[in-house]
Amino acid sequence: MLALRWGLRAANGAIRARNLPLEMAKRPSGTGEGPEENGQQVKRLKGAAGDGDAEDQNKRTPKRKIVLLMAYSGKGYHGMQRNLGSSQFKTIEDDLVSALVQSGCIPENHGEDMKKMSFQRCARTDKGVSAAGQIVSLKVRLIDDILEKINKHLPSHIRILGLKRVTGGFNSKNKCDARTYAYMLPTFAFAHKDHDVQEEAYRLSRETLDKVNSLLACYKGTHNFHNFTSQKGPKDPSARRYIMEMYCGEPFVREGIEFAVIKVKGQSFMMHQIRKMIGLVIAIVKGYAPESIIERSWGEEKVDVPKAPGLGLVLERVHFEKYNRRFGNDGLHEPLEWKEEEEKIAVFKEQYIYPTIINTEREEKSMMSWLNTLPIHDFNSSAAEMEADNKNSKSRDAEGSDGCNDDSE
Repeated sequence: MLALRWGLRAANGAIRARNLPLEMAKRPSGTGEGPEENGQQVKRLKGAAGDGDAEDQNKRTPKRKIVLLMAYSGKGYHGMQRNLGSSQFKTIEDDLVSALVQSGCIPENHGEDMKKMSFQRCARTDKGVSAAGQIVSLKVRLIDDILEKINKHLPSHIRILGLKRVTGGFNSKNKCDARTYAYMLPTFAFAHKDHDVQEEAYRLSRETLDKVNSLLACYKGTHNFHNFTSQKGPKDPSARRYIMEMYCGEPFVREGIEFAVIKVKGQSFMMHQIRKMIGLVIAIVKGYAPESIIERSWGEEKVDVPKAPGLGLVLERVHFEKYNRRFGNDGLHEPLEWKEEEEKIAVFKEQYIYPTIINTEREEKSMMSWLNTLPIHDFNSSAAEMEADNKNSKSRDAEGSDGCNDDSE
């Protein structure tokens, strides 16, 4: 009797197995895949049979968290960050989101509400500022030839140079340890105010370059930078920032004018901070302000710090050391380093960023115009005078065209 019952159970099991759908009968058990991957496997089989077109295939492709390595020339744009409802102020993200939608990487409604794709930029670059190594994180459909398809819908002065998978909770702004900016300027900015200088004839001496680097090195370490932004008071803890390195490289000649590049690496920067750091050094080298003013600027006293022009500021690179140590060699994710893309970055800078800075400087003379304003600064003004001046300048700073407002979302 017991044997008869076991025989009936086995027969019923065989009948049920014959009645299962084909794809369920073939599906292996215990693979550890989630329902998303399993469901996707079935959909791929249907697509292969000719049941859907490319658009349907995109919709069925699961979304994954990635980072994109971006390079762009910021001239003509009102910064990086998208401003929904302000279509007259075109931004880099306007063009990026449009390309993501047109390429099929994201649904159209994700472009209208960027939170749906968990979009985050590493640093906000402001009006006219360029980037050679911007990083954005977001969820996209990993379609075939994804970089080629995105770039197809972007203007030539905006390029996606690399893509990497990251952890699901990755946030490009919060996970960034440090940022490196470059500031390209004509070297005649360092000529002493008492010397009559011809822009194209000026060449930076070794002595002056050494003095510039000596002053730039004063910024290294942790200091209270409340005098280098219009947003923080002297007692605001967030005004304390850590600068890892700052130096001016060897000069070089382009289009008959000598230029140099100042590089600064720090954990994060406040609005106007880098331009004011450079502006104060220029004022000292030219003889308008004493060297002691840098040390004085760390104190609570309000100091008149001039802000160098926005032209020339470039987001050079962003750093993810802690993330790389934890996830870069876990077997699932790559470290967020871009050695293979370095040549592409260099080519892009030579084709789009440097020519834009050089040609704009030659045509608009933004540095020379700014240098002519230095005599009106009072580097010994009182706190009361500075407060009045700040109130008068608020309207001028409304755009906040600094390009390195990393932490003020």
